[in-house]
Amino acid sequence: MANKQNMKVAERNDQVEIRVPLILGQKAKFADEDDYAVEYQTGKDKGREWILYLTTFVTVCGSFAFGSCIGFSSPIQSAITEDLNLTLAEYSLFGSILNFGAMIGAITSGRIADFTGRKGAMRVASSFCTAGWLAIYFAEGPLPLNIGRLATGYGMGVYSYVIPVFIAEISPKHLRGALTTTSQLMIICGISFAFIVGTVITWRTLALTGIIPCAVLLLGLLIVPESPRWLAKNGDHEKFLIALQRLRGKEADISEEATEIQDYIRNLEKLPKSKLMDLFQRRYLRSIIIGVGLMFAQQLGGINGVCFYVRDIFESAGFPSDTGTIIYACLQVAVTALGALVIDRAGRKPLLLVSASGLIVGCILTGLSFYLKTYEIALNAIPALAVSGILVYIGSFSIGMGAVPWVIMSEIFPLDIKGSAGSLATLANWSTSWAVSYTFNFLISWSSYGTYIIYGTINAISILFILMVVPETKGRTLEEIQAAINA
Repeated sequence: MANKQNMKVAERNDQVEIRVPLILGQKAKFADEDDYAVEYQTGKDKGREWILYLTTFVTVCGSFAFGSCIGFSSPIQSAITEDLNLTLAEYSLFGSILNFGAMIGAITSGRIADFTGRKGAMRVASSFCTAGWLAIYFAEGPLPLNIGRLATGYGMGVYSYVIPVFIAEISPKHLRGALTTTSQLMIICGISFAFIVGTVITWRTLALTGIIPCAVLLLGLLIVPESPRWLAKNGDHEKFLIALQRLRGKEADISEEATEIQDYIRNLEKLPKSKLMDLFQRRYLRSIIIGVGLMFAQQLGGINGVCFYVRDIFESAGFPSDTGTIIYACLQVAVTALGALVIDRAGRKPLLLVSASGLIVGCILTGLSFYLKTYEIALNAIPALAVSGILVYIGSFSIGMGAVPWVIMSEIFPLDIKGSAGSLATLANWSTSWAVSYTFNFLISWSSYGTYIIYGTINAISILFILMVVPETKGRTLEEIQAAINA
């Protein structure tokens, strides 16, 4: 009896040895966060690390759905315009309303993820995307088409925050960068899928394909664990330990990691409950500047202008647009995959610096090609310069600036402000994304080569920002990162 009482006291003090049930060979049964029974037995099924990879795979199905939403409008423009008799203004609204939906999703994403959990937020996003795709599929006019596009945009806005945050919270420190970067890789795969498949199937059928990754995600969420850090923050000690043990493997010793997480959360609980305006308090200001600053750097360097109008850029430079677009898509996938492989070895900061430097080179080459075209100098060299510039640009973006800001955003915000701060950073990303895509044509009509001079200058400023403000987070736990930044 005394021994049992001592065990209870130790558990309340978070000092219980977590592996005790495994070592003793006892069979313990708990209800997990979805009320499914999870059994733990000693000596059997050693190493359950595959749960971590399964959970990541299920999660990045949302990233693939995200990419499908972005890529949908490009290959079907002529078909959907002709089929529904849309004017240019109506189709332009259909294309751009996605960004407004994403902004709304970004604003609400943090609150939803904090209130319903990371899995709950992904369910909300998947539901909106599914409803949006169905509205697009059945649309017979611009109104349901725009409602569907707005709904898929909302889902994208939620996905863009919760997916990198969830993956970062479930990953061990030595895998966190690579696993979080797979989100960006799957976004690009989703875009490429829409680009390629959209050329051989109808636009309504393409809309239905967007439901597939949403369905896989919704089904997969039934079997994967919730974020242990979110569970711990919400005071669910038992489910926190179960989720962490499942993610690390049955035979893994999670006592040190569990203690570190709980100690960090106890320290957070001693602070006053955070409000929206608390984001701008001195102790959080550095993490806000880093998160929002990286989102500005990512978008203001011109990526959406180049991405959305890459076919026009190739055509205006005299290079076959179909060939250029295929090369562009393949390079983007390959280099993003490479970035995922090296991020935990090379580090976040070096990849950002290499990426921003390459973006400057890409802007110089592309700008030079348009300068030569404007003044009719060395006309034979223009296509090669333009293609080289665009490929250097997209390759450089994919290796670092595409994924790493999202990785760092998922690492730097403390749990007590993560929802609000993450929403702010995501909103900054989507609003600047819209601004760049909206102004690109105006800038090009003003000065084609001048546009790339502006983008190159912004990327140079980004290098200074990265050198002076952004910390290296490789090889450190989330708690160590957040304590160092917000000390």
